[in-house]
Amino acid sequence: MRYATSTALRFTVAGMIAMAMAMGIGRFVYTPILPGMMEELHLSPANAGWIASANYLGYLVGAFVAAGGWAHGRERLLMLGGLGASTVLAALMGLTDAMAAFLLIRFLAGLASAFVMVFMASIVFSHINASGRGDLQAWHFGGVGLGIAVSAVMMAVLVTEHAGWAAGWLWSAAISACGFVVVALLVNEGPLANGQAAREPALPKDRSLMKIIVAYGLFGFGYVVTATFLVAIVRQGGGSRVFEAMVWLVAGLAGFPSTWLWQKIAGRVGLNAAYALACFIEVIGVTASVALGGYSGPLLGGLLLGGTFIAITALGLQAARRQAPQAPRRIFALMTASFGLGQIVGPIAAGLLAQMSGDFFLASIVAAAMLVVSGVITWSAAPKSP
Repeated sequence: MRYATSTALRFTVAGMIAMAMAMGIGRFVYTPILPGMMEELHLSPANAGWIASANYLGYLVGAFVAAGGWAHGRERLLMLGGLGASTVLAALMGLTDAMAAFLLIRFLAGLASAFVMVFMASIVFSHINASGRGDLQAWHFGGVGLGIAVSAVMMAVLVTEHAGWAAGWLWSAAISACGFVVVALLVNEGPLANGQAAREPALPKDRSLMKIIVAYGLFGFGYVVTATFLVAIVRQGGGSRVFEAMVWLVAGLAGFPSTWLWQKIAGRVGLNAAYALACFIEVIGVTASVALGGYSGPLLGGLLLGGTFIAITALGLQAARRQAPQAPRRIFALMTASFGLGQIVGPIAAGLLAQMSGDFFLASIVAAAMLVVSGVITWSAAPKSP
């Protein structure tokens, strides 16, 4: 009997909400709250970069821990644990103003988001695959954009009420708590057993695969500078508080359908070419955010960042998995390590460059250069036509 499409849709909606809470809000709400923290707590750009990197370090550690076989049979429990922890940690961010506490809380929040990312994907994708609806995967990832959009609307309301930075974290926790309840109700079981418990073979020593892994790390550095500091760039440019929220809303709304759109493009031009093209388009956004003044630069930056970065993350993983189809978990771990290293180094380097130069122009240009190199390397790693 064919697996019910309605069940696959239910799990897809749950995955979308979980990604919105753990990633769109849990990881990226820091971006629209950051300018207020920098202003009210007198945080330097370097300190802001360290806090962001602590979160990405937590994500990297969490992804590696989650990749082990120990979690088999506990996926639902661990996913809900990660989602619950993400909610509590957001609240704790609003209840302290100590730098050491910020670093620890954001590290743990990164760990929690990785658990949600890995375990929710294993649950949702098993049900999607059973129904033969692989197209629904794109909507699962679209949840990241949805969460960013929700956080932007939240910030727009808070700034019109003249609320302080702490309110952003406390309201993020309240929204995440609602999401947790919905996900817990929708996800009534773990992943479907597929009998693939066999030990994965070692990764092939393949030059194209090595190129993709390196390129993915450069992408991690390239996207994360704008993803972390975009709203701070708007604040530095004298934009209004509501405009800051609008720029972040544009990024979220562009992110929501982006994976679906880029999968269509990849179907036409190939995975590697689509990855490279998305990188080059993101370069325009990263550069525009600091090079064009007024409203147009940040809005274009938000639109092109949101419209590419979630999709590039998925395209890169797909391209690597195609090179090592027998070892999906190993390649996921290695790609995550490379990506994680890039996004840990990115905010620290950008924060230090911004502190030295007085703005985020130089940091953004370096990030754009990294994206160009990432796109070129991935393009060169494309399988040659016979």
